[in-house]
Amino acid sequence: MEALLCKKIGDPTVVPPTSSDDSSPLTLSTSHPIPQLNSPTAIRVRVKATSLNYANYLQILGKYQEKPPLPFIPGSDYSGLVESVGPGVSKFRVGDPVCSFAALGSFAQFIVADESELFRVPDGCDLVAAGALPVAYGTSHVALVHRAQLTSGQIMGDDGILGVAGSWGSWRGWGFGCTNWKALWCHCYCCCQVLPRVSLKQKLGAEKVQFLESLGVDHVVDLTKGSVTESVKGFLKARKLKGVDVLYDPVGGKLTKETMKLLSWGAKILVIGFASGEIPVIPANIALVKNWTIHGLYWGSYKTHKPAVLEDSLKELLSWLTRGLITVHISHTYSLPEANLAFSALKDRKVIGKVMITFDDGSSARSKL
Repeated sequence: MEALLCKKIGDPTVVPPTSSDDSSPLTLSTSHPIPQLNSPTAIRVRVKATSLNYANYLQILGKYQEKPPLPFIPGSDYSGLVESVGPGVSKFRVGDPVCSFAALGSFAQFIVADESELFRVPDGCDLVAAGALPVAYGTSHVALVHRAQLTSGQIMGDDGILGVAGSWGSWRGWGFGCTNWKALWCHCYCCCQVLPRVSLKQKLGAEKVQFLESLGVDHVVDLTKGSVTESVKGFLKARKLKGVDVLYDPVGGKLTKETMKLLSWGAKILVIGFASGEIPVIPANIALVKNWTIHGLYWGSYKTHKPAVLEDSLKELLSWLTRGLITVHISHTYSLPEANLAFSALKDRKVIGKVMITFDDGSSARSKL
């Protein structure tokens, strides 16, 4: 089968994985062994689509908290069709559309998972979109629903710098205040009241600003042109709002320090990640005085400690996707041999939505931007 192998630590954007140049950490294998069923309840899935997440990029760079032994096949969330089932499988049949996530292994034509780890993709649901769902949407859903317990009327700050997890966090925060669910993507750092929405963006071109505004975002701040705190404080004052109740922060660094100035008394801080490369310091004395609650969220660890939370979360997300209550914006789609381009789009912040690798008929749709 075709599979993308990480044989050494390094930057996956430098050269194509098909290149004879050994500077790339990635190698495209066209004859990698197809994984075999390893238990009676194991299922082999023919992968249709797998998404790129920032964690995948960090893992290949050797900068992620989990460092698998070399060589390994990267990749986490995916969708596809059931290709083979073990004798003890009772929930799925060959040909069923499914999606799931794994610690490793989805950047390949086939992957094996236990039936308990798979989710059936409902009829009428786009399979590529389902492959983009688990990590990004799942992170925001668990963070806001289970950790922050966001409720209608609260103000949410989303520190997403065009990231998908943050973008859906913005939409989800808005959705809590609505009786008619709509799909909104704000791929940015944003502070948003449940109604209205406020978004703040870093390194955005006019096209990205326009995209946010097309989603109905009320207040857009280009961080290259103005102060986050001054702009948002002005907006909050105009709307007679006191501050941000929930800060969703996958970025860290200086932006966290600045946005903490916007937090209200009793605010909740969701520590999602450090895409800026800098781990922020949250002063304990300020947290004490202002009664802040700081929640760490390592989404993947729920699979070990509270798998039922992930199961309920993804089932609800798939239901929403099927009913059109949320949509997945696919920004770039590539084939496996173009993995360097896929990672480059992520690294260079050219993405408005998800970057996908698809296994189809060998064709690859180029960037929509």
